[in-house]
Amino acid sequence: AEHITHDNVLRTIELTALTMKTAGYDNPKIAVAALNPHAGEGGLCGTEEVEVLAPLVKELQDKGMNVVGPISADTIFMHAFAGEYDAVITLYHDQGQIATKLKAFDTGVTVAGGLPYPVTTPEHGSAYDIAGKGIAKTKATEEAVRIAAQMAGWRGEE
Repeated sequence: AEHITHDNVLRTIELTALTMKTAGYDNPKIAVAALNPHAGEGGLCGTEEVEVLAPLVKELQDKGMNVVGPISADTIFMHAFAGEYDAVITLYHDQGQIATKLKAFDTGVTVAGGLPYPVTTPEHGSAYDIAGKGIAKTKATEEAVRIAAQMAGWRGEE
């Protein structure tokens, strides 16, 4: 929790916006997950939402950025998977990975931002345990390649 600071979260949101724009989203809607249960319940379950996240989101909204939050982590992905957000900022690894792996283990893609070139990986990882057995599902790898190509400038032209 000590790393949930204005500057750290700001850098993450800005990097996400840049990465999404690189991937072809002109004005991505970015949702910020809350750190604490029920988004802190106004400070009853933690103060990061009141002290850091809500003021930062407001600051960015005032500058015209399409960002919302903090949104309770137990519901944020229901809205994201329904198409309400283009990206979700999570505040620790498993907060995002559990949701995405449950939703799209065989088809999902993880995108690394902030690098001079696109880096994407299938949600399921390398799957070395089934390599060479002829049973691997390829959709996530295909999507990872497509997204990397899109981020590199390809826009679907054959």
